[in-house]
Amino acid sequence: MRTRVRKTAHILERLGLAMAGAASGLFVAALVGTSIAQFTSQAFLLLMMLGGAVGFYLGIDTPQRPFYTNGKPSDGHWDGKIDAPELLSAVGTFLAAAAAFASVSVIVLRHDPHLAWTWMIMVGWVLGITMQTVAGAIARRRG
Repeated sequence: MRTRVRKTAHILERLGLAMAGAASGLFVAALVGTSIAQFTSQAFLLLMMLGGAVGFYLGIDTPQRPFYTNGKPSDGHWDGKIDAPELLSAVGTFLAAAAAFASVSVIVLRHDPHLAWTWMIMVGWVLGITMQTVAGAIARRRG
């Protein structure tokens, strides 16, 4: 019974993260779509939302590398190895969240940023969700 409740809670948590990612993607797409004519389509909105949902679903809450080196516990000491998925996930989450925050701020405050800022927001978003997706894939692949 307890494992079923934990699994259900974990699924709900992951779906919530996916919805937050999709909403963030919607905000970024809305900002970019209002500034750059080529990105004013429903397909672009859906692509950004889907990318956000996948990135946040896979990239946040990646399984950490075990604290063992060569079969022996490392007692929590740094063993000199960087956990690439954890780093990718952290940087990707920061970039995606910063891009979403900037988008919402511009939309709510009704600013009209320079086109370069809009491109930077979109590139930050795409880099962030790509890093999250790759991190999640690597972490789940290694088991």
